[in-house]
Amino acid sequence: MAGVDYFDRIPNNVGLAANRRLLRALEDWQPRFLDWWREMGPEGFQAKDVYLRTAVSVDSKGWAHFDYVKMPEYRWGIFLAEPEPGRVVNFGAYKGNPAWQDVPGEYRGVLRRLIVTQGDTEPASVEQQRHLGRTCPSLYDLRNLFQVNVEEGRHLWAMVYLLHAHFGRDGREEAEALLQRRSGDRDKPRILGAFNEETPDWLAFFMFTYFTDRDGKYQLCSLAESGFDPLSRTCRFMLTEEAHHMFVGETGIGRIVERTCQLMREHRTEDVRKFGAIDLRTLQKYLNFHYSVSLDLFGSEISTNAANYYTSGLKGRFEETKRDDDHLLKEATHAVALLEGDRVVTREVPALTSLNERLRDDYIADCQRGLDRWNQVIRKHGLDVELRLPHRGFHRAIGCFAEARISPDGRVLTEAEWDAKRDEWLPNGEDAAFIASLMRPETEPGKFAGWIAPPARGINGKPIDFEYVRLGPREDA
Repeated sequence: MAGVDYFDRIPNNVGLAANRRLLRALEDWQPRFLDWWREMGPEGFQAKDVYLRTAVSVDSKGWAHFDYVKMPEYRWGIFLAEPEPGRVVNFGAYKGNPAWQDVPGEYRGVLRRLIVTQGDTEPASVEQQRHLGRTCPSLYDLRNLFQVNVEEGRHLWAMVYLLHAHFGRDGREEAEALLQRRSGDRDKPRILGAFNEETPDWLAFFMFTYFTDRDGKYQLCSLAESGFDPLSRTCRFMLTEEAHHMFVGETGIGRIVERTCQLMREHRTEDVRKFGAIDLRTLQKYLNFHYSVSLDLFGSEISTNAANYYTSGLKGRFEETKRDDDHLLKEATHAVALLEGDRVVTREVPALTSLNERLRDDYIADCQRGLDRWNQVIRKHGLDVELRLPHRGFHRAIGCFAEARISPDGRVLTEAEWDAKRDEWLPNGEDAAFIASLMRPETEPGKFAGWIAPPARGINGKPIDFEYVRLGPREDA
């Protein structure tokens, strides 16, 4: 494996210096990436010094360096996980064959589409979150937002490298298109629906990083099983960084829950809005929305595309090599919830065509673990309330439940019944206005907005009142 060239124009461990044609193509793409970052990256903070971690190697004992950096000067690099000697394809029709170092010609279009779809999510989330810095609840949270943003930028670089290195002219054109689409744009939207939704406030941001970034974890884990080894190695290292994004979401919501419970106990009421906090009922509504939108990212319950990806060795299951089966799935079945008339039923369907649902099952179980921890906070305060995941059919826009009206507890409703209850289950204009009223910046080191509790500890051993972002004079843009 190539050593790490950190001081090159593009830090990398893929030996770019030895491939002058590829290096020139990426150096040509780099200024257009920076133009995109300055236009669509965090608004108002491009010239600020931010205490960020930067990937400098793939060594698990010390892969990141922490220091102040201005975001446009961040060292976005290309890093693949260490190769596994003798790695083979672990599933599908090519099981046991050596993993591919080059794109199999018959799967060129399919692999490119998988990489482009994953790559498109990375700049999309930066665009969705670009205005949040103006209303940060603390410098600690502001720094975490920017850490997520720059690492999504690095993940874009990771996918663009694969496109340039393995897909020729088509890959270069796709890399350009990744900088041309815009989240929520009517004419050139991002590919996946959840990445065209607004992220207007910090509650939405924490929900996004908990639920939607968790979908990203499961997609990356599936792609990390790929028989195409450069994609596998790319995703394995991306997962190292992705863990922090989900940490930001889980602890962010947990800190909101903590602050809300403190005020509920102090004032002996569930209506803590009057005290400048987010009530648990509103938290549940935002949870319902972001969870259901994220469930759609897994695709339809029954999918021949998913079956073909698996059989072809391109995209595996979560923790494929830990599963005790034949890794072919030709005769296996899986229990899937489906809509039949006005009932939700469970049917055994072929495992190959239900791979999306199997991955969604793994995701749901993981989401529940976070809710269990939030509910422990509520119980610690002696409160008889519980946050819950709604039914997987609730508020869905893709799959068999897309045309149905399903209640959070899984009942099939008429349109009139849904309309009567919708505002009890999903955020409405009044909720959005209230959350917006709380979004006032708190930028004194060690201080936090009144609707969120401080974290248990700081970043990289620093104290909570560390100056994580040096603001100085305010930028106009």
